[in-house]
Amino acid sequence: MRECFEVRDTDAGGRIGELTVPRADVTVETPALLPVINPNLDTIAPRRLATEFGAEILITNSYIIHGTEDVREEALEDGLHDLLDFPGAIMTDSGSFQLSEYGEIDVTTEEILEFQHEIGSDIATPVDIPTPPDVPRERAEDELETTQERLELAETVETGDMLVSAPVQGSTYPDLRERAGRHADATNLDVFPVGAVVPLMNDYRYDDMVDAVAGAKRGLGADAPVHLFGAGHPMMFALGVAMGCDLFDSAAYALYARDDRYLTVRGTRHLEDLEYLPCSCPVCTEHSPDELRALPDDARETELGAHNLHVTFEEIRRIKQAIRAGNLLELVEQRARAHPTMLDGYRTLLDHADQLERSDPVSKGAFFYTSHESARRPEVRRHHRRLERLSVPDSLFLTEGNSARTDEFDDSWRVQPPFGPFPRALSKSYPLTAEVPDRTDRAALEAAADGVSRLVEANPDAAITLGHRGWPEGVLERVPEDVVLTDLSDDRP
Repeated sequence: MRECFEVRDTDAGGRIGELTVPRADVTVETPALLPVINPNLDTIAPRRLATEFGAEILITNSYIIHGTEDVREEALEDGLHDLLDFPGAIMTDSGSFQLSEYGEIDVTTEEILEFQHEIGSDIATPVDIPTPPDVPRERAEDELETTQERLELAETVETGDMLVSAPVQGSTYPDLRERAGRHADATNLDVFPVGAVVPLMNDYRYDDMVDAVAGAKRGLGADAPVHLFGAGHPMMFALGVAMGCDLFDSAAYALYARDDRYLTVRGTRHLEDLEYLPCSCPVCTEHSPDELRALPDDARETELGAHNLHVTFEEIRRIKQAIRAGNLLELVEQRARAHPTMLDGYRTLLDHADQLERSDPVSKGAFFYTSHESARRPEVRRHHRRLERLSVPDSLFLTEGNSARTDEFDDSWRVQPPFGPFPRALSKSYPLTAEVPDRTDRAALEAAADGVSRLVEANPDAAITLGHRGWPEGVLERVPEDVVLTDLSDDRP
């Protein structure tokens, strides 16, 4: 077990945890946002990040500090915390981003880790190879091998109580991401960033991003804190958390403010296009759009940066509450409707429902069926698997509601789309208390039919009759042929 990370609550793949950062003598609650601080630019002061926005941790670039003489000397003399005036934990990147952008950097893994330790970093990063998407597999494998060699080298560097991250690479090959995750998990390193996903997010390829993270998560242990490198837009945080990511770093708040862009959880708007400010943060309650546009450039950038941070931290808190309430996937679904590619990401997430189910609590407050994607949630998969555990009588009537024909059978069970059949004694058990619309869609009926099939497969000797209410022929074709079908539509009161 990694002593630095403890999971307290879970929902789907998401979790609320505690990341203990011994060098800073702080414990960071996750999911957590790490605002990115450029040592040479100061949109929002780090001290203000802590006092006004509640930031417990931030990230800055040790390679920039190393390469900027006056900043380097100040960091070596006074330490990183005094340099930035930040009371929480500070993570430092190594220059791998610059390596991906410019092709080379002038430090080694040993040198940059030692430098990060000297300036007082709390969580350091070695120099990995951030392989971009869609490269030939041979290149991805070669660069992954180099990254793994550097992680093994990082284990040998004396870092004291500074935590060290182990980036998980592998381009757009989920099996390589899984292999990388397994290798990283076997090291004695502490935090596990999923790297080189920024190009996927920039191109709105959230489906490929989900597959990459799912691969990494399969290789990593449950006690591994996962950092989604470069994921800074609040629109996708709920999806990232549901995948099992715990840390997010954001430069978006500052970069977008510099370009007069205004963040919302449904996307980004240009300030010039806004007639109203759809937010109740201090910036938006104290200014009109015209007043923001009239500010001098520096002041406008600061105010927009503050708004962007308020929205971003608010979404992190909303996600934590959703995990506690057990409705994280319902929040993900709301966010997925903001953009078609986000919906692609959510549907891809549900392709990994069996993987999510392993950490999903068996009981929560309520299950709300809000779209046909709900039929693919982990709770439905779990119920179908558990049908194999149930004791089935010789003759069984499955029905969507009550029916006068139940006396003809040894027992009568309910059929509840999307879950399928279950004994009536379980009607008050989660998730069978689900709130489902009266106008049941085809996906829910198909999932219920699949549940009937699972029950029949587990009990081939039982005589089973399904009483349905006008299920379409295509849905009924999913039910085994030896099930007797009877349409109860005429029985409806």
